[in-house]
Amino acid sequence: MDRLTQLQDTLDDLLTQMYASLNYIQQKHPYGDFPDQPSQAEPPAPAPSTTKALTNGDAATAKAEPNGNVKVKEEKKEEDKKADKADGAPTHIPDQPDIFESTMREMARSLILQEQKAEILINSMPGIGHNEENQMARMSALMEELKQVEGERAKAEVDRQKMVDTLGEVIVSVQRVR
Repeated sequence: MDRLTQLQDTLDDLLTQMYASLNYIQQKHPYGDFPDQPSQAEPPAPAPSTTKALTNGDAATAKAEPNGNVKVKEEKKEEDKKADKADGAPTHIPDQPDIFESTMREMARSLILQEQKAEILINSMPGIGHNEENQMARMSALMEELKQVEGERAKAEVDRQKMVDTLGEVIVSVQRVR
């Protein structure tokens, strides 16, 4: 794979990582605490009660397991599902602050490494650090070298064809001798 394609793939990966990082930050950031302001965080949800879930027949179904326990499966009503996705965005469920911070550090480290890969590829590109005249002279020299190598290849092709013809004649003469 050539360097330009590697650079393009690296930049595509970098942009994908950036998008994923921004998406994670948007969806998982913990709520900030501001002095003298009410908290934006949702209160912790109460533990589901099996008796309440069993009495509400249209919102839950109960299934008895072989070990005797009752497993409750919550089912959302159709209007609840529509309300959750009214604007098309998923609801915000924040991560714990320590988990969020460690994930942010990991994503930042990954972004820095990807950026460094791109920088290394850019610096290894031919022509970096050379002016236009030097690059044109180098291209002319390479074109002359290419013409010379192409001439050698054509000569080798002629020699190969001569050898194939000679070999064919030897094979035919060996068959006649028998």
